Amino acid sequence: MSFAARLKTARMRKGYSLQKLADLIGASKAHIWDLETERAKNPSLEVLTGLSRALDVSIAQLVGESASEDEPETARAMFRDLQSLDETDQVTIKLMMDRLRERKGEG
Repeated sequence: MSFAARLKTARMRKGYSLQKLADLIGASKAHIWDLETERAKNPSLEVLTGLSRALDVSIAQLVGESASEDEPETARAMFRDLQSLDETDQVTIKLMMDRLRERKGEG
């Protein structure tokens, strides 16, 4: 999942509009929209910190560096294992997961 998707998911989970989140962190609604639509891809540390606090998630979770606290332990263990693989192996695993989702009709 991309940063943009994680941001939007976290915002929706809190029930915040784009404007509400922007107001909470002192940013513009347009900037939040740009982050959620991948028009802006490198938020500042100040913005990341604000998003993290407003959405009650860690910066690591927002940027995809950690498994969610809500995930079962097996998923978190798999996440840790994936982090130790090189990029080629991670891409291979992602392709396998995509194929499995397609087979189930989710993709």
